[in-house]
Amino acid sequence: MSVALQSIASPAEAAPGAMGASGRIARRLRLAGHVQGVGFRPFVYRLAHELELAGTVRNLNGEVEVLVSGPASAVERFAREVIARAPPLARPRLIAEDEAAPVQGPGFAILESAAGESARIFVPPDSFTCDACLAELADPTSRRYRYPFINCTQCGPRYTLIEALPYDRSNTTMGKFALCAPCREEYERPSDRRFHAEPVACAACGPVVWLEEVRSVGGGPTLTARGEPALTRSIELLLAGGILAVKGVGGYHLLCDATSEEAVSRLRARKRRPDKPLAVMFPQTGADGLASLRSEVELTELEAQVLVSPARPIVLARRRADSRLARQIAPGLAEVGVFLPYSPLHHLLLIDTGRPLVATSGNVSGEPVITDVAEARERLSAVADASLHHDRPIARPADDSVVRSVLGRPRTLRLGRGLAPLELSLPWRLERPVLATGGHLKTTIALAWEDRVVVSPHIADMGTARSERVFAQVAADLQRLYGVRATEVVCDAHPDYATTAWAERSGLTVNRVWHHHAHASAVAGEVAGAEGPLLVFAWDGTGLGADGTLWGGETFLGAPGSWRRVASLRPFRLPGGERAARAPWRSAAGVCWETGTALSEPQPDARLYRAWQNGVNAPRTSSVGRLFDAAAALVLGVREVSYEGQGPMRLEAAAGLAVLSGHCAGDYPPLPLRPDPQGLLRLDWEPLLGALLRTDRSAAERAAAFHATLAASIVAIARHERRASGIGRVAFTGGVFQNALLSELAYRGLTSAGFQVFLSERLPCNDGGLSYGQIIELAGRRSRGVAPC
Repeated sequence: MSVALQSIASPAEAAPGAMGASGRIARRLRLAGHVQGVGFRPFVYRLAHELELAGTVRNLNGEVEVLVSGPASAVERFAREVIARAPPLARPRLIAEDEAAPVQGPGFAILESAAGESARIFVPPDSFTCDACLAELADPTSRRYRYPFINCTQCGPRYTLIEALPYDRSNTTMGKFALCAPCREEYERPSDRRFHAEPVACAACGPVVWLEEVRSVGGGPTLTARGEPALTRSIELLLAGGILAVKGVGGYHLLCDATSEEAVSRLRARKRRPDKPLAVMFPQTGADGLASLRSEVELTELEAQVLVSPARPIVLARRRADSRLARQIAPGLAEVGVFLPYSPLHHLLLIDTGRPLVATSGNVSGEPVITDVAEARERLSAVADASLHHDRPIARPADDSVVRSVLGRPRTLRLGRGLAPLELSLPWRLERPVLATGGHLKTTIALAWEDRVVVSPHIADMGTARSERVFAQVAADLQRLYGVRATEVVCDAHPDYATTAWAERSGLTVNRVWHHHAHASAVAGEVAGAEGPLLVFAWDGTGLGADGTLWGGETFLGAPGSWRRVASLRPFRLPGGERAARAPWRSAAGVCWETGTALSEPQPDARLYRAWQNGVNAPRTSSVGRLFDAAAALVLGVREVSYEGQGPMRLEAAAGLAVLSGHCAGDYPPLPLRPDPQGLLRLDWEPLLGALLRTDRSAAERAAAFHATLAASIVAIARHERRASGIGRVAFTGGVFQNALLSELAYRGLTSAGFQVFLSERLPCNDGGLSYGQIIELAGRRSRGVAPC
């Protein structure tokens, strides 16, 4: 929809660049960046009227084109203030400014969107509910009082709503909802904050909610209420300890009372999620919105800022000793994932319950979040006592983003709603569009063309039919939304990854990149720059290495496209292979058997030991992630885990602040660095075993010592390479560096030694950043004329 309030004078009426008969001048401006879906055209309209300028504004295939005409001083002021005073969610960039023929007569108009010759499309992320809409939501005199889908130009869904660009209502999932007369009047009134707000609606013309309850064991869901009565009944269920599935902005959540041990235990049992941390959503209370949250967790100033940022991500925060939250929220961990409501529906539920609610993804663990009503009925009815649905379609899933404060900066652990799609600039210009498929876990997709790369929200772990189906949907969606068709694909070199198999079936030219080269290139491309050498510690679980073994404790020297492996963890064999990822005792057995160290009871099966001796299903690995697993088993007795990283997370929690506060004794041995026959420096972990098994130290002290020793080893390797090559820039990447304690200790040691240190910030350092790293690595190779692996 659009409003044409003023016709444009013909260019023949005045020569370009010349003063009109009235002394007026004109400029045609083209602006790119985040200028669609963020209230930018209405802002331009109001600014032009404020300055008494004539002209037009229109969407032009991802850009905005503005023609302004009037006195020279007013036109020049407009050109400055259209950038300086842009709406909070907009990030405009002036890419062209040309003289034009002055417009004859007054008036400024928003014209119909038009297609251009080349797309410069930017798809905005979903946005939280703004303060103005929240005030209206709570105002009994408002016609949108308690309406669960209130929004305006400065808030509401975008990425999960847009089906095509340009960003007009007909190209969104709101296209089927015809505006009522009052909503249309707001939409067409320039002074209204809903002027050209494409998702605008009200209870008379927009989406509705309804509740379906499961009233008997094994029975199907039954419609019990619609509209306000559905909200009332939902609150009753939550306060009674029930589990509620709620369709939100990017998919379903499963909600329950976060202060009820019984409700949380029931949710865990039904979802078959025995240990993995559950996120908690808090009512927005107090002057800063964080009063209820501060009563349960300790917030730093940075964490508070991130919680109220437009992205409204989940933030990891330290649980208070007097917290009322159920202990089963995050068993064995010191931190809880907390966030504020970001949609009006969530606000209503939190306001009415008046307490924190568990808000975990509505899915089978590891799969994409469910977005469809029919699929929710099929897959969530056995988990939830009732489901609160709505009829606004979700174009594509977007799980919640997760952020952790590390080294005084917010670091993204999961790229999702509010932060994605994430666009970054490429250090090189691509000749052809490329699609990157990421890894096997925490998968994202990246689309790159020219000097641009866009990274999708977190999709899922691969390995199920639904994950692969959603993966294919997102791959197609990215290309369609941005008007770019990839001609080649880049994937992980591991032949058994589902994403690699998809790439091979795509019909596109396939390029393969080593897993840890992609990790190194991701951090280099994002924060360290592609110019100049970099020493990168790429530590994670496992990934296929160039020698056919499972890497995971690597140090590289170089730059994207030209990495040289200079150091690695001493390898050991993993009994049971991939099964070790869910059984830390296997990693413990591997390192103990490797060194002849006695294992404590219970002893593994003798047949497993013989298989390990003979190298049967016992691949060699240099993984620091698996070394963390071994330490968790030896120090904390963690034998089996139910989610990736559980052992290392518990080990970090046990270590706490012991090292940072100086409570860790300094008599733990340094780890030797020895070159292997090929000249690769090997970090020998063997002296750690004695320290981990000491009986005169507490588990917390041993866990802290483990972190301190590895951090000191990072510094030792960096010093060695500085002597060899003069390198002074160091970066961390890979899932191990989600560990704040290890990162902070290593950073402290390196900076004290004079190194410049980089960590990922906007991209996850875990496998969620691999797709971007694959693009950077491929582009780096081509810029240097290096063949792919």
